[in-house]
Amino acid sequence: MTDRSSILAPTSSRRAVLALTGALLAGAAGCLSDDPSSDDGTDDDSNGGRGSGGTASGGEDGFDGYDVPDFPELALATSPEIDGDALARQVRGNVAFSLELLAELREEAPGENLFCSPYSVSVALAMTYAGARGETASEMAEALSFELEGDDLHAAFGALETEFERRNDDGEEVDDPTGTGGDGPAFQFTTTNALWGQEGYGFEEDFLELLEAYYGAGLRLVDFQGDADAAREEINAWVEAQTNDRIEDLLGEGDVSELTRLVLTNAIYFLAPWYHQFDPADTETATFTGLDGSESEVAMMHQSVELPYTEIEGHQLVELPYANRDSSMVVILPAEGEFEAFEEAFSVDRLATLLAETSRPMVDLALPKFDIESRFSLVEVMRRLGMELAFSGGDFSGMDGTGGLEISEIVHQSFVSVDEEGTEAAAATAVVMDESAPADHVELVVDRPFLFYIRDRPTETPLFVGRVVDGETLAE
Repeated sequence: MTDRSSILAPTSSRRAVLALTGALLAGAAGCLSDDPSSDDGTDDDSNGGRGSGGTASGGEDGFDGYDVPDFPELALATSPEIDGDALARQVRGNVAFSLELLAELREEAPGENLFCSPYSVSVALAMTYAGARGETASEMAEALSFELEGDDLHAAFGALETEFERRNDDGEEVDDPTGTGGDGPAFQFTTTNALWGQEGYGFEEDFLELLEAYYGAGLRLVDFQGDADAAREEINAWVEAQTNDRIEDLLGEGDVSELTRLVLTNAIYFLAPWYHQFDPADTETATFTGLDGSESEVAMMHQSVELPYTEIEGHQLVELPYANRDSSMVVILPAEGEFEAFEEAFSVDRLATLLAETSRPMVDLALPKFDIESRFSLVEVMRRLGMELAFSGGDFSGMDGTGGLEISEIVHQSFVSVDEEGTEAAAATAVVMDESAPADHVELVVDRPFLFYIRDRPTETPLFVGRVVDGETLAE
């Protein structure tokens, strides 16, 4: 075991930032991925065998942790409007939000498995933020850990989206990557955005142009007022198509209504084989002990291979590369009996430090196969993170010029499957914008005794007061 006084100190390697970023943004490790560090530009080749924390020696498999460019190069390649340091700051903010989101979600179901894509949530709400103004925008930025403002923020997300598209386009074709017949790319990671707006509603052109420019989110017209359920089904069908049918019925009955004017959607699909695939012949039934001490029989995969690995204070981390070698799954096993304490203290810097300290031993790995499907309404989660005005009385005048819209629902649904061949994951997020509801229709029938007074409003002076308790005299 490596003797460290603390694993909470931040790392200063920009490459460690990218390593953590890749894991999160690919969605392959669900909510437990990623981190950035300070952007001092160091790229220390002296740490040789370390994988994610620096430039690894590579070994026979040629996997160098993450073979991706530094942020300045990435920014120049994808967006001339954002510099590397700004992009690094926003990525760190994205990671911070991912850990905060995970912490909030586990509070709702502490004994359950969960899986989500913080990146999908961030993108959907970044598009929504583009139409927010004043204190509403400030609350959203704080809750989402946005480190940049205005066009810089959207340029950062646009640079990431463009980079993912480029990486996906560069993927080689392989035979039957899904196991269902036919050829396809060895690596797939698509992230797609769309707006669904009420026919005839007056959206601001600047808002629509910004989302088209940075997020590729074109406006699709639907009729929530005339047939909200048909509009909902059209949105759900689009999400299913973008996620290879893994995310079905994202919007449930009642999630949209005749008051809905806009739905902002993000859909993510990820499919990648392992760089080192597990041999199904080595998969055995084994016992898995849950957080509550209960024991279950699971299918445990096995392999012995050189992998980025570290153990600090009994906490173990291993990084499993996917075939494209730009993405990986990071698995963290806290010391026995310390899971809850570790999870509670988990942070951006702690994850960065763990990754930075990896070496490349031969790892005898036993990893269970698993499938997880999760669905969350994020309204209360975002309220707890400080986003209040967006749901009531907020200012989204950047969307329609009137400020008459508010968020009525944020729905996130996700799926992941991990087996001997690799990982398939999908997620989608929808932000539903409704017109502020008109006053409820009420009925008041004054058919019993009542009091009244006539007042001078400027001074709040009652000029006359009275009571009516006898109906017989009213008809005289």
